[in-house]
Order: sequence, then C-alpha cells, then structure tokens
Amino acid sequence: MPQNDPPPIQTYSDTPRTPALVLPAGACDSHVHVFGPRARFPYASTGKSLPAEAPKEKLFALHRRMGIERCVIVQSTVHGLDNRVVEDAIDASGGRYLGIALVPPDVSDAELLRLAERGFRGVRFNFMRHLSGGADVTDILALTPRLAAVGMHLQVHFESALVHSVGQALRASQVPVVIDHMGRIDAMLGADHPDFRALMALLEHPRMHVKVSGIDRIDSSRHAGSGYPDGVAMARLLVKRFSERCVWGLDWPHPNHTHIPDDGELIDALAQIAPDAAHLKSLLVDNPQSLYGFK
Repeated sequence: MPQNDPPPIQTYSDTPRTPALVLPAGACDSHVHVFGPRARFPYASTGKSLPAEAPKEKLFALHRRMGIERCVIVQSTVHGLDNRVVEDAIDASGGRYLGIALVPPDVSDAELLRLAERGFRGVRFNFMRHLSGGADVTDILALTPRLAAVGMHLQVHFESALVHSVGQALRASQVPVVIDHMGRIDAMLGADHPDFRALMALLEHPRMHVKVSGIDRIDSSRHAGSGYPDGVAMARLLVKRFSERCVWGLDWPHPNHTHIPDDGELIDALAQIAPDAAHLKSLLVDNPQSLYGFK
C-alpha cells in the first residue's frame, strides 16, 4: 500500500452465515465486484476511503459456500476503465463467470469486440453523485447501436429521482437495458412513491430489465440481521410483476455502504423475494441465461 494511502476499509465478512435456502442448480449471482490484488491490478486512484482487497479467490470461495454456480462480475470504479481484474477472474472461472465492463462512451469498436470475445456481456454507466465519471445519457444512447453490433447490452446505475429523466431517455436504447439495484428507490417510501411507480412503468418497456439486488441499501433499517423487510417488499413486487426480466445479485463486497451485510442473510431473503420454486428458478437460472448467454 502506498505510504500516503488511508487504511483500507473492510467491505465484506469472511464468516457469513450459511443460508437455510437451497439454491437451484445453475444459480447465478448477477452482480458482484472484485478488488485487487493491488500488486497486480492497481486501484484507479487514491482517496479518503479505499476498500480492502476483495480478490477473485475470496469471491469463488463465497460462491462455493453459498451454492452459487455462475456469476456476472461488474467492473468497479475502484479499478476505473482498466477491466483486466475482471478479465482475470473470468479466465480463472472455467466459463462459469462473465463480465460487465466500464468504458468511455467513445470506446472504439475494436475494443468493444475484444471485450465481447473476452466474456463481457455489457457495459455499465453510473449516474450517481458519490461516483466519479458520471455519464451523459445522450452519449450513451449514441453508443447503443455499436453495442448491438457486438451483442452487448447496457447496464445503468442511477439515483432514484433520475428514473423520470434518464430512465425515460433510455427507452430509446437499441439494446437491452439493465437497471441496477431497483433504481436505488427508497423502500421506506413504499410502492406508491412516484419514483417506484415510474420504475414499474419503465419496466413495461420490453427492453428493460432490473436487478433486484441491494435490499440492504434501500431498506430503512439498514443493518445486518434486520431482514431488510422494506427492501424485500419492493423486490418481491418487481419479481411478481416482471418475473421474466428480473435478475439478482449479492453486490459483494459491499463498498460505499452504511454497514457490512451478511451474504447468507441476503440469500435467505430470496425465499420471500421469489417465494416459490418457479419464480426462484426464473430469477436465478432462466433469466440470467437469457440475458447473459452462458455457454
């Protein structure tokens, strides 16, 4: 660690509880990150809060313990536009893990093709105040025909209020759009809040998908052991209404958070989010297969 860097912040537990829920064969965690090791994959920048290393070996071990067989690793701003850390994890996974890249809107066609051939299924853009490098939706829409040409989709992470502006603009995308973490709605405000109603309306568009991840980020309780009932309620509504266009992820290792969630608790919450075998299989197996195209 460089001399002037602040101490790294731990963002995951090495001892999550073993979930009671048994996941279906082929279950996919559709949203995680990997950080480091920094000796091979330097962080993009230093700052006031640096997450501790969360390398692929830790992720693989967690998934083995939890019964997760497939995964989509999302490139993090921790490593910026250098996607090698995800490429390395994809290579080590034996074909069971795929990726989502971070790229500039003016990325070359050659680089998009290279990423697609290396196992990346989409590119992600952030519209969050706490993350640097916010995107312009007009530039992103201009990129979507080029994404279509290489078989990639668009993944977006936005503040809940932006569902009314950015969300509506994304209806013009020429590729599928995956909305992260339930659009970061505030679950405490309930299903009648305008942001959640706008998210539900947006998902009526056939190209829109949503990740019912982040119950621990949008719930008013926001502490491990709470069960995150408000977040679960929102996720369950989305799965019930849009059962064929929802995917799920742990969002491990949980950076930029108020607490460290228990990953076993997040998995057990799936028993309420997708409360029967058919919905659970759709959420964890069929929908990821359709969206990401595991081979």
